[in-house]
Amino acid sequence: MTGAGISTSAGIPDFRSPDTGVYSNLARLNLPYPEAVFDISFFRNNPHPFYALAHELYPGKFRPTISHSFVALLSDKGLLLKLFTQNIDCLEREAGVPDEMIIEAHGSFARQRCIDCKAQHPDDLMRTTVEQGEVPHCLTPECNGLVKPDIVFFGEQLPEEFFQNRALPASADLCIVMGTSLSVQPFASLPQICSEGVPRVLINKEVVGGLGSRADDVILLGDCDDGVRQLASALGWLDELEKLWAATNPVAYKDQPQKTKTADEILEEEITKLTADVAQTLKVSHDHTAWLKNHLEEKHLGKEDNKKRLTPDEPEGWESDSQWLRENDGGNPDGNVPKAVSSANEEGKDGHSNELQHVFPHLVKKPSL
Repeated sequence: MTGAGISTSAGIPDFRSPDTGVYSNLARLNLPYPEAVFDISFFRNNPHPFYALAHELYPGKFRPTISHSFVALLSDKGLLLKLFTQNIDCLEREAGVPDEMIIEAHGSFARQRCIDCKAQHPDDLMRTTVEQGEVPHCLTPECNGLVKPDIVFFGEQLPEEFFQNRALPASADLCIVMGTSLSVQPFASLPQICSEGVPRVLINKEVVGGLGSRADDVILLGDCDDGVRQLASALGWLDELEKLWAATNPVAYKDQPQKTKTADEILEEEITKLTADVAQTLKVSHDHTAWLKNHLEEKHLGKEDNKKRLTPDEPEGWESDSQWLRENDGGNPDGNVPKAVSSANEEGKDGHSNELQHVFPHLVKKPSL
C-alpha cells in the first residue's frame, strides 16, 4: 500500500505537505481553492488549470525511485499479492510492476476518456496534446467533450477495481505500507483489513493509521528509500534491488543526453592535465628560465672564456659560472647543469619529442651544451 511519499525522491511533490505540496503551490493557477484543480465541476467549466499541472506531472518526465523498484522486485519473485496505490504518476509501471498487479485507488494518467460519452482517447495523441499545453477533446464528432485522464476527481467514484479487490489484504501474510498519511478513506482502512497476527510493516516519516498498535507491527520511520534498503538488506536482496533500480530508464534526463567524448577529446584532456602537472612540479620561475636560456646560448656560441667575470645576476665572490649552477641546482656537486636540464637535453639527443619544450624551448634547436 503506497502513497505519494515513495515518489517525492523522484522529484514529484506530494499533495498535502506544507510549503512543498502540490496544493500549497497552486496559487499561480488562480483557483478559488487549491483542491479545485481536481474538482470535476470546476474542470467542466475550466480545464486549463488541471492541464497546466498535468503538463508538469505527466508520465515520462520522472524516474522511478528504488521504492518503486522494490515493489517490482516483489512481483518478480512471485511474492506480490497486489499493489494498492494512491499515486497517479504511473511510476510503478515504469519500474516494471505488471498492470494486472496494480490497483490505482485514485486512478492515474495510464488511461483517459471523454467525460461525456466515455470513449477512450489514444495514448499518443493525449501525450502530444498535454505536452503542447492544450486541452484534449473527444474525437467523436457529435460529442467533442472534454477528455480527462482516469484520475479520480472530487465528486467521482473510485474505480470499480478498488472495490472488487478491497478484501484482498485479509488473505495477505505480510502487509507493507509506504509513504502515505492514510488520511483519505476508503484507502486508509486497508491496513485494518489484514488478519490479526499478520505482520504489518510501516515505512514512513511518521506513524499513521493505527499502525504500531499490534504486537507484530514493525515501524521504520524515515525516508521511504532508506527504509526499503534496510528491508532489502535484511532479506539479502539489496544487491539485486540496486541492480533492478539501476536498470530503470532515467526518463527525467531524456531531454539532457549525456555527451560521449571522442578519443581525441579524451587524449587532449590527458595531455592538458599532464602538462599542468609537470609545470606545477618543476615550478621553474620565468626569470630563472630567461637567465638560463641566455647563459646556455652564450656558452654554445663560444662567447665564454676562462676569465672570471660577473653577470648582473651573479653575486660578487662566486668563483665560477659552474659554481653558480651547482648552487642553483640545490647543491648538485656532480655536474655543471641542473638535473632537469640534463634529462631534457638527453631526450633531445635521442631525437624524441621533448616534453619540456614549454620550459626549455632552446633545447630543441641546441641538442648539446
